[in-house]
Amino acid sequence: MTAIADGNLAPQDRAVQARKLHWVLTTALGLTALLSLQIGATDVTLMHMLAKVLVGEVLSPLERVVLFDIRLPRLAMGTLVGAALAVSGVVMQGLFRNPLADPGIVGISAGAGLGAILAIVLGAHLPIWLTDLTGDHLTPLIAFLGGWGTILLLYRVSTRHGRTSVATMLLAGIALAALAGALSGILVFVANDQQLRDLTFWGLGSLAGANWAKVFAAGPMILLSIAAALTLGRGLNGLAMGEATAAHIGIDVQKLKSITILAVAGATGAAVAVSGGIGFVGIVVPHLLRLASGPDHRTLLLNAALLGASLLILADVIARSIIAPAELPIGIVTAVLGAPVFLWILLKRRGVVDL
Repeated sequence: MTAIADGNLAPQDRAVQARKLHWVLTTALGLTALLSLQIGATDVTLMHMLAKVLVGEVLSPLERVVLFDIRLPRLAMGTLVGAALAVSGVVMQGLFRNPLADPGIVGISAGAGLGAILAIVLGAHLPIWLTDLTGDHLTPLIAFLGGWGTILLLYRVSTRHGRTSVATMLLAGIALAALAGALSGILVFVANDQQLRDLTFWGLGSLAGANWAKVFAAGPMILLSIAAALTLGRGLNGLAMGEATAAHIGIDVQKLKSITILAVAGATGAAVAVSGGIGFVGIVVPHLLRLASGPDHRTLLLNAALLGASLLILADVIARSIIAPAELPIGIVTAVLGAPVFLWILLKRRGVVDL
């Protein structure tokens, strides 16, 4: 695996460019948030509601429901999930020193998917008291536990004598992802038609089920994981030069690996649990930012959170408006937008990055 190198800019120029990009991305996030609140399946618009408030009129019950119970929680969830996936992608690529790494490569997404499939297919056979207790949160909860269970097993397999092997983690992750896929296939085989429809929709990802309960359930874990990831900038920069070099300059490599794995597991597990499978955000966002401002993780991580949130909010707006009043799964939109961009990046950099 090769360390990720990028660009011909001087470090000072990259730092200035990264700061400028930060404000551009902050503005972009604000604009996409307003767009998300403005556009929807109904004729209710944010501008119309603001105009009513400014002249002292009271919002109708429908307008209040659309704004506070549908669009605001959907915006909050899109922001959290997009930031979680993008930051996880940056961290995984930094840990593995491989520009193709993302949370799916170590089986976290597959483990969360297996948990969701278990909940959908076998949920009817669970005790009544458990389904009553969890309600609509059964699938997200078991999906989250599936993602965390996968990463804990992976960490146990790849750690020996207090040291975690990145190579072993990668290979074990591929094996665990394959195993989770096989078990998921068995469950899909025995699922009925309605369960198959639910599985397909969940696997393609969506923010349609967003509500404040899910936001408050997933939000703390995602925010805590992102906060932990933002402290890893210096360590990931050192790790890009190799583990031995990183250790020589005073970085606790084993601690860095542990925090990295737990942060990615928390962010990705919670994000996949509430939104389903959404691809390309964790791969494309880091590449775009490295092209724009260089590979310094101290600025890359925060900018990734901003860009990931903006892109997912924009994808959600497209998903729910392109065939309104129906909506596309958001995973289709991110794939349609992300795949060509990723191919363009690979073609642009094929002489620079040895994959």
